[in-house]
Amino acid sequence: MSRDSRYDILFEPLKIGPVTTKNRFYQVPHCTGMGWQRPNSLNEMRAIKAEGGWGVVNTEYCSIHPSSDDLLCPYASLWDDSDVRAHRIMTEKVHEHGALAGAELWYGGSSASNLYTRDVAFDVNSRPNWKNQPFQSRKMDKRDFRDRRQWYRDAALRAREAGFDIVYAYANHDDLLHNFQRTISNDRNDEYGGSVQNRARLLRETIEVLKDAVGETMAIAVRFAPDDDQMQDGQPVSDETREFFAEVAELPDLWDVTVQDWSLELGISRFVKEGALAPYHSYIKELTSKPVVSVGRFTSPDTMVTQLKRGFIDLIGAARPSIADPFLPKKIEEGRDEDIRECIGCNICYTGDQLGVPIRCTQNPTMGEEWRRGWHPENVRPKESDSQILIVGSGPAGLEAAHALGKRGYDVLLSEARTEVGGRVTLESRLPSLSEWARVRDYREQQFLKLPNVDVYLDSKLTAEDALLTESDHIVIATGATWRADGFGRTNNSANTHLTAPDQIFTPDDIMAGRLPEGRVVVFDDDYYYMGPVLAEMLQNAGCEVTFVSTHDMACSFGIYTTEQPSVQRSLLEAGVQLVFSKNLEAYDGEEIELSCMYTERESMMKADAVVMVTARLPNDDLYYELLDLMDAGQAGNTPPIRRIGDCEAPAPIASAVYAGRRYALELDDDSGINYSLRRDSNFTDTANLDSG
Repeated sequence: MSRDSRYDILFEPLKIGPVTTKNRFYQVPHCTGMGWQRPNSLNEMRAIKAEGGWGVVNTEYCSIHPSSDDLLCPYASLWDDSDVRAHRIMTEKVHEHGALAGAELWYGGSSASNLYTRDVAFDVNSRPNWKNQPFQSRKMDKRDFRDRRQWYRDAALRAREAGFDIVYAYANHDDLLHNFQRTISNDRNDEYGGSVQNRARLLRETIEVLKDAVGETMAIAVRFAPDDDQMQDGQPVSDETREFFAEVAELPDLWDVTVQDWSLELGISRFVKEGALAPYHSYIKELTSKPVVSVGRFTSPDTMVTQLKRGFIDLIGAARPSIADPFLPKKIEEGRDEDIRECIGCNICYTGDQLGVPIRCTQNPTMGEEWRRGWHPENVRPKESDSQILIVGSGPAGLEAAHALGKRGYDVLLSEARTEVGGRVTLESRLPSLSEWARVRDYREQQFLKLPNVDVYLDSKLTAEDALLTESDHIVIATGATWRADGFGRTNNSANTHLTAPDQIFTPDDIMAGRLPEGRVVVFDDDYYYMGPVLAEMLQNAGCEVTFVSTHDMACSFGIYTTEQPSVQRSLLEAGVQLVFSKNLEAYDGEEIELSCMYTERESMMKADAVVMVTARLPNDDLYYELLDLMDAGQAGNTPPIRRIGDCEAPAPIASAVYAGRRYALELDDDSGINYSLRRDSNFTDTANLDSG
């Protein structure tokens, strides 16, 4: 199919300084959890983006000097020739597909704690590390300004040698250049502080250094925050920033604009919808003639076209949509919009960076596995037998297993006990603010329409004998998990025997099935992720008087790694939910709850008409063990191989279930693991560990 003519504007080339991008799809710099430590994984992941049609593919933030070290969060670097060799492999792969490669040069200042290098960072003044490490930067002196200019120049020259086409100055997110820009952080009384001209001096000097070093052949970009990080009457305030921007508006070749608030720029779909950043940067094009790119978790080509035609931006910036579907541009170009894997905005991708491990994605289970397992988001190895596979359960693991097995060419029977597919993603997507979770189901259901070898049977609960009667060559159990009501969880390692009012105890499964509590409700959260807060807010809005009790000292602590934690806690407070932290639930008799302090064990009582337990899940593995019992008893005849995957094996986030489905499908008929074995990545100063092919 050819593309819809409405989308032609997305494929128009655009000149950026001395280089030209082939289309308007721009993968902005984004974290990967790989950085300089895992160059082969990083290079292959970026190459896949270029293969998928992105016109520009950028690195993540790329340190220019050892005194800008952000570990435990992995980052790229251009410190020496070993970095040049590593990056050159990426740029060559990107260029093979006609895309431009960009490097985002970064000096963190006080945001870099330098735990790895143990260097002392410098900044506009001596200021605390904002990532809560017990370090401060030193105030820059004249020698520091001189050294920094040289470091930027050296890094730019290395970027050119590595084959990059675009080089950045990172001036956002509380890093050094950003701190010089703002009056709230810049208290200097020399030529770099005070007036807007003085505060703009460092950014101006940085752009000039980059242009002088590589500007004849490389485009110079700046990542810039267009807002003052303040709101008035529901609208962003940009007065100070607008004045600052006017000083430098025509200096670089490209402006990459995004807000400084991570929870908004990287906003989770519960709170931030597609295209939400436009009000923050709408004035930028009024002040500059240079191309502008911005993000907005764009997944709809119609929305993308609207953004370009409104004239606010010239390029469609994307991080998360390019992770969920690296082939998004190519699918639009080929008229295959229905094949786009739309980002669900869960931010599981960002946890890789925050936890120091390779990136992952709920929608795209191949993300981060391109090199180390050899997985491709679109292409799979053909089947190696004529086996028929029975999959019991159509939740995220079962759906993805059926999808990938079907693409490989196997005959698949997908059995579902309910009257609709999707399992937990269908149920959770019906909760307030989680509707985009359904995209996990919708994409795979859409793909089944193109896979006649995948048969889906609804309302078909199977016994062990039923499963064997299908005479399938492989049986996969993907029956999910059930939330526990007995208090077992992280804090309580056994069932709580002091819960004596079972009819007044609810679980998330009860809520999702329509069994709702009334009156004074305690949501007891020992899970630390999104489910407890979502239910608490939902019940509060439904008229209950809700108290959120957690064994942790905050709501949704795992949300620190996804950026949602502040938004979650703010939303609970604004909804009127009472918050009680660091308390364990010891007993409930139907009228009162007994709580104990996590630190002192002091006891307290609380009135409650109902309790919602959000603690742990129990794998639905009865069918799996029934099949094993039949095998052990010799009653199963010629028993096929039996596997359990996803939450049925080990409850985890949706991304883990989707990954489990993909892994099973790709490793079928590969018992040795030779095709998709896990390779360990590393970076050394020689080239022995760099994969050039």
